[in-house]
Amino acid sequence: MPNRRQSVHAQIVLDVICAHSYLGYSRFIRAADRLRSEDVEVTVEVLPFELAPGASTEGQPLLAVLEQTFGPEAAAGTASFAARAALEGLRFEYGKAIATGTFEAHRLIASAVLQHKAEPMVERLFRAHFTDGLHIGDPATLARLAAEVGVVMDGVPTGELHAQLDWVRRLGITGVPVFLIQALPPLTGTQSENTLFAALKEAAQMNGAHHVR
Repeated sequence: MPNRRQSVHAQIVLDVICAHSYLGYSRFIRAADRLRSEDVEVTVEVLPFELAPGASTEGQPLLAVLEQTFGPEAAAGTASFAARAALEGLRFEYGKAIATGTFEAHRLIASAVLQHKAEPMVERLFRAHFTDGLHIGDPATLARLAAEVGVVMDGVPTGELHAQLDWVRRLGITGVPVFLIQALPPLTGTQSENTLFAALKEAAQMNGAHHVR
């Protein structure tokens, strides 16, 4: 009897205006692709988290908001983070980024999940915010990005998204990113690609062992 293909399911809790989420997500997808190249099926579920619940979607320059919140040293911190991320192929243009609420962006991701296009949609939203300086709280911008990825904005109910946000909070999650890889302990923060790969591989091997029984 042929062996069943190994598989692993992972959940990532993130916000698309979170720089650490962008870096962590990028590392996770590289790790997942490495495992996929070994013929392991990796499915990814994206769970919503709002860094600033109820924040306005009028849009303000991100650097100004960071300096107001964290003080004048915030600019130096963003420059240092951007330099580190550039070593991994990510471009952070903090001078162009627009601070905004992300509820509608998460609603778009929820639609993408239902259409099996979560990974490209999340990546595009991160890049739109941090690299392209697009206002991802603006409905017209979100519609344009959805069309670019091929996602139909099917209007996931507001109550449904609020319930998912509340559920994530009830898990005790207060910061992102968080990686929930089946029965393994949660991994929080910008884990290394190798750490994420090892966790995914361990979960896949555990699943394989269960199938043999």
